[in-house]
Amino acid sequence: MAELTPLAIAVLALLNERQMHAYEMYQLLLQRRNDRLLKVRPGSLYHTVERLAGQELVRATGTERAGNRPERTTYEVTEAGKRALEHRVQTGIESYEYEYPLFPVVLSEAHNLEPADAAERFRRRLSELDLQVAELDATVADVTGRRVPEPFWLAADFNRVMLIAERDWLTTLLQRIESKDLSWQHRK
Repeated sequence: MAELTPLAIAVLALLNERQMHAYEMYQLLLQRRNDRLLKVRPGSLYHTVERLAGQELVRATGTERAGNRPERTTYEVTEAGKRALEHRVQTGIESYEYEYPLFPVVLSEAHNLEPADAAERFRRRLSELDLQVAELDATVADVTGRRVPEPFWLAADFNRVMLIAERDWLTTLLQRIESKDLSWQHRK
């Protein structure tokens, strides 16, 4: 069986809750702010559902039409899908997998910028990080206020901690650039 993508994991998890059609899955992922965890696009979601059906991890349970809207096929997770979901969550937790994000790449090439330009761009990133942290603080406050059990929002807390760590590291880096404690080897 092929490795489950993050979107496939999300689809199987939603269908493990209850039967639903792909558009409902899309809306629920957005409502739950899962678009902050994975790239959620309607086309890729529909493709993922079709691929999972082809692998017999989900199956269609019926088709309905509301008014003049297109037909919507409702899906459920199969026993094989439940096992695949459980296995992927288990292996994803226990095994570290480097994901090759963009920021370390551009950070390693930041010396190609003038120090003042790099510092200004780091300040902009810090502002963005502050906004992201504030948004996650609000999300955590909301879910705790609604008494949503913590296991359902562990990812929000994890992302918040990671953003704070990046913000703190960038703050120190920016101070070192501005104080000239960090020797900047810019090449034109």
